[in-house]
Amino acid sequence: MLNTLISSKTRLNLLIRFFLNLAKKNHLRGLANDFNESTNSIRLELNNLTKAGYLIKKKEKNKINYLANHKHPLFNILVNLVRKHTGIEEIVENIASSIQNLSAIYLLGDYSKGIDSGNIVIYIEGKIVDKKYINNVINKTEKKIKRKITIVNEIDPFEEKLLIYESK
Repeated sequence: MLNTLISSKTRLNLLIRFFLNLAKKNHLRGLANDFNESTNSIRLELNNLTKAGYLIKKKEKNKINYLANHKHPLFNILVNLVRKHTGIEEIVENIASSIQNLSAIYLLGDYSKGIDSGNIVIYIEGKIVDKKYINNVINKTEKKIKRKITIVNEIDPFEEKLLIYESK
């Protein structure tokens, strides 16, 4: 979806990184390593996104860290676009309507780090009564978003996780 609108693969990866996991700050070398790209291409896009106001940067010790700018007028729109592009919105909608007593849904693995790898790992906090039905929901969602979804039964307390849904 977004890849037809945004032709730069690096820029798209950066938008996903910063607007999927909003609390994660990143620095140039870490991003270059994660995306397996040159620091020059990452630096160019970071400068463009910072100049446009989508990202903020802060010097900490000998590194410059970047973070999504929550005060930008398009912030919520970008978050929603990234969630739709990665299929996270679809997962939340389909699973939340299918599980009784749902407390929370967490992203684990690459997507919790803001990396669009194509393999979405989720943990569902709630009672899954009909596993066959949930598997059908997951299969339909996978076909629609063109990504693999894996549900895990437990979370390693030291593993990075991202809360994507919480019942109120």
